[in-house]
Amino acid sequence: MSLKERLTNDMKQAMKDREAGKLRLSVIRMVRANIKYVEIDKKRELSEEEVLEVLAKEVKTRRDSLEEFQNANRPDLVQSLEQEIAILMQYLPEQLSEVEVRSLVTEAVAATQAQGPKDMGKVMAVLMPKVKGRADGKMVNAIVREMLNK
Repeated sequence: MSLKERLTNDMKQAMKDREAGKLRLSVIRMVRANIKYVEIDKKRELSEEEVLEVLAKEVKTRRDSLEEFQNANRPDLVQSLEQEIAILMQYLPEQLSEVEVRSLVTEAVAATQAQGPKDMGKVMAVLMPKVKGRADGKMVNAIVREMLNK
């Protein structure tokens, strides 16, 4: 079953369940709308990988908002966003741990023969296709910077 079909089936199930607050239903609808928007923009159906990119972008947007709401001391919005992120994470592949990301970064640095921070673009170009949708870009960026600054 494709990711889009799974989202559709889960949306139907959420409708049938008449869940309290309908958070799950609204999150799934929003994601499906964004997928449809990207399909209309590109004038074609999205591949499974492109659907994952849309999902990862949704999670990233919510994580960025989460930081802002925490800084603004808005626990009600923080809790809501954490629930939305939990719902979206069910559709993403299993996330890589920091240790796994570090080993991938080490391989990428060796493969590109990077010498310092000026080679960060080369390392990221090799690394991002391997971790796309499976690791937070901020974490990957921080680890690459740390390794290149040694």
